[in-house]
Amino acid sequence: MKASDRDLGMGRNISRRDFLHGAVGTVIAGTALSAGCSPTPATRTTAPVGTSGTPPDPAMYPPSRLGLRGSHAGSFETAHQMAFEKRTDWGAAIEPDPSEYDLVVVGAGLSGLAAAFFYREQHPTARVLLLDNHDDFGGHAKRNEFEWNGRTILGYGGSQSLEAPSSYSDETQGLLSRIGVETKPLRAAYDEDFYMRHGLEAGIFFDESTYGVDRLVHSSFVDPSAFLPVAPSDVGLADAVGQMPISNAAQIELLQLVTASEDRLDASLFDEPALLQSISYRDFLTRNLGVTEPEVLALLQDAPSGYFGHGIDVIPALYALAFGLPGLGSTSLGTFEGLIRGAISLSLEPYYFHFPDGNASLARLLVRKLIPTVAAGSTMEDIVTARFDYSMLDRNDADVRLRLNSTVVRVEHDGDPRTAERVDVSYIRGRRTERVRARQVILACYNMVIPYLCPELPGPQKEALHSLVKLPLVYTSVLLENWHAFEKARLAFAHCPGSWHKMVMLDFPVSLGDYQFSPEPSDPIVLHMSRAVNRPGLSPRDQSRAGRAELLATSFETIEREVRTHLGGMLAASGFDPAREIAALAVNRWPHGYAFEPSLLFDPEYAPGEAPHEIGRKRFGRIAIANSDAGATAYLDGAIDQAWRAVGELQG
Repeated sequence: MKASDRDLGMGRNISRRDFLHGAVGTVIAGTALSAGCSPTPATRTTAPVGTSGTPPDPAMYPPSRLGLRGSHAGSFETAHQMAFEKRTDWGAAIEPDPSEYDLVVVGAGLSGLAAAFFYREQHPTARVLLLDNHDDFGGHAKRNEFEWNGRTILGYGGSQSLEAPSSYSDETQGLLSRIGVETKPLRAAYDEDFYMRHGLEAGIFFDESTYGVDRLVHSSFVDPSAFLPVAPSDVGLADAVGQMPISNAAQIELLQLVTASEDRLDASLFDEPALLQSISYRDFLTRNLGVTEPEVLALLQDAPSGYFGHGIDVIPALYALAFGLPGLGSTSLGTFEGLIRGAISLSLEPYYFHFPDGNASLARLLVRKLIPTVAAGSTMEDIVTARFDYSMLDRNDADVRLRLNSTVVRVEHDGDPRTAERVDVSYIRGRRTERVRARQVILACYNMVIPYLCPELPGPQKEALHSLVKLPLVYTSVLLENWHAFEKARLAFAHCPGSWHKMVMLDFPVSLGDYQFSPEPSDPIVLHMSRAVNRPGLSPRDQSRAGRAELLATSFETIEREVRTHLGGMLAASGFDPAREIAALAVNRWPHGYAFEPSLLFDPEYAPGEAPHEIGRKRFGRIAIANSDAGATAYLDGAIDQAWRAVGELQG
């Protein structure tokens, strides 16, 4: 090990333990399931979240597995054999369940769980089996649990919050209500004054490897206030630009951009919105505003990627300006900038609807409704600290069963799809092929894998499904022993244009039920770091394909080193020591992240019913298709709405 790695804490035992727990836990759980038995309960010694006690055994309790999570080792290899090696022969299948199911759901993410829930509401005695390739349920609604000094600290590894829940469909709002979610107390659980109270602001971090120096500049240049109520910065934009370690020419150009007040577009006020929707923000900067300095473009490139999944080269200029990036003053719309910003602020529902573990609590609520023996309790407050007994997920005597570590490889009708009475579902569990039979099937998995599962689908439908390329993401949860350095740096959020992770923020301050957020700087806290992995210059689909390949080839060790180097440089002036203060890591890797959404700049305007996601989701015999992909929207309500539609199609 290099001396620099030791200084970063790369040899610290707890980090290696995190990695081993993630890997060994997966192997142990997979071995137990392949032997046809359920894991031994982790319960009776498992401490409720936020209290002291013996920590859960990661081998039996997936949320406590750290290291490389998300699409973890063992969850994707079989699917890649189908896609890249074109494998179709999986050997003779055994049938572990002698009687057929009424419904098999492929994918136990939020859409699959919602589909099972809706189906059971309509058919209360139905036998339902959910299959998932991961070692935990919830899909992108991933829960990260950290143990520190007898206390459990929660983080989220994917699906983050309920965004604008008052705008959700009646079906989604109804489901949330019936599983116990109440938005008023959920909003009250969010301490919206936390960042203000502690004077924690937004900033931009320039790293040494890219800019020649580690420098944190306080500024609202990239303003997170739409989703994070940080304290206002007293550093003006001109002063902030002057502090940035970029060339004089870049500083001058950037200052002109942020202070411009003259219309530079050759279009009327009424034509500008359409024009700004038809060009990328990068083209708006270079072609319309004359921005030429590469450092300016690099500074802005990934600023919107955490929200849109892509950078300024493929985001329409109108979206980027609405997001808060500079340049509105160079348009006719800039005359009304104050009114526009005010209208946007008033129209946005506050981003305060967040569980301590993100939307993993919604997955847990759904699982507890479907399989009541898995955990005690009945409210959204007690779900946060509820003990989950994973041995209850797949019991022979249960009407609803959830089978993890099971990668589906074939879904085919028993006969002609137009007249068949059942569907055969084959999957790999452990090292053997198993098969179950069902009257109906809902595919709530990644839609682009469906053509490999169902080769009997019509050609146009398979082609449409193949085109739904998801956007790769990384959500890294970092447990810090304390947040003194953030208090000293007056920092809550940072845009990091040169770093591997492009965004860093202290976790949302939520206390719900028996779970209490860490209110004092001496308390441990989860730091959230994220990156949308793309390749600027290509089309959105090709960017996602390239990003997926890059992400799968990046090791946990590489990401850990990046995290430690990043935080050590950003907070050096505040006395932060990455070797001492980083207690644990969970790197939630999602090579297939955000659902694909058609691009205004790269995709045609489709007629109703002709968009790829609409063609791809068509019912096929006794098979219906759900998942957020089927709605071309990367939001919680989209996943639930598609589950409702899929269940409804099976009833027709």
